[in-house]
Amino acid sequence: MPPHLPDPAARQAAPDAALPASGVDMRRTPGERPAYTRAEWLSDAVVHVLGVGLALVAVPVLVTLAVLWRGEPDVVLAALVYGATMLAMLGCSAIYNITHGCAWTGLFRRLDHTAIFLKIAGTYTPFAVLSGAHAGPLIAGLWGAAAVGAGLKIFAPHRFKLLSVALCLGMGWAGVVVGQEIISGLSPGVFALMLTGGLLYTAGVVFFLWASLPFHNTIWHVFVLAATAVFYVAVVVQLHHAPAGLPAGDPMSLLRPAAEAG
Repeated sequence: MPPHLPDPAARQAAPDAALPASGVDMRRTPGERPAYTRAEWLSDAVVHVLGVGLALVAVPVLVTLAVLWRGEPDVVLAALVYGATMLAMLGCSAIYNITHGCAWTGLFRRLDHTAIFLKIAGTYTPFAVLSGAHAGPLIAGLWGAAAVGAGLKIFAPHRFKLLSVALCLGMGWAGVVVGQEIISGLSPGVFALMLTGGLLYTAGVVFFLWASLPFHNTIWHVFVLAATAVFYVAVVVQLHHAPAGLPAGDPMSLLRPAAEAG
């Protein structure tokens, strides 16, 4: 499940092509994103508005289904965590990529990249709960890694880029490497959806890194949005088909073995 990665070195654009509809100069300066044409900026804005709008509908639906279909506090909490991190990632990305040239750009960039790490850990959380697996060490490790990644982007946003990319990729694919207990508790269809989402993220990274390609950032965000939708469907399907009987009343039961939780 490869993530939305921090910005690489960006392409340079002609000065007369660097003004979007807002008239703000988008030419790259340290800590800011690359220059884009008006059309690129507008297309990326449309993708972000669409993504945030869909998420604002999808998250309440997911939480409602968790309450109606299951009702266990752990399941509802996992749905809330996943939904909150999804909204944070899409919302922070929208704010950072749509706004530009203001005094808050550096802060928006930090929030955007921090939300990426939280979204990765947040995506694993409902699958860990719904699989009934002994997933405590993996989930604790992922949230710990998310905290480290968030710290790097908040306190040293222009340093350790390669480390940040490696950490994102390591977190994203951790389930395939060391999450066999979670995978064994998922239906084949859900696992196929997760793999599809991961492949979409991976394919999108190619366009993200292809900085000289027109609309590369828009294309990358289309892949991110598509992958996010696939993972959302996977969570809903697993929520509907997971066996009942998960522990109630203790949100920290996720960090205990399934045998103890039962």
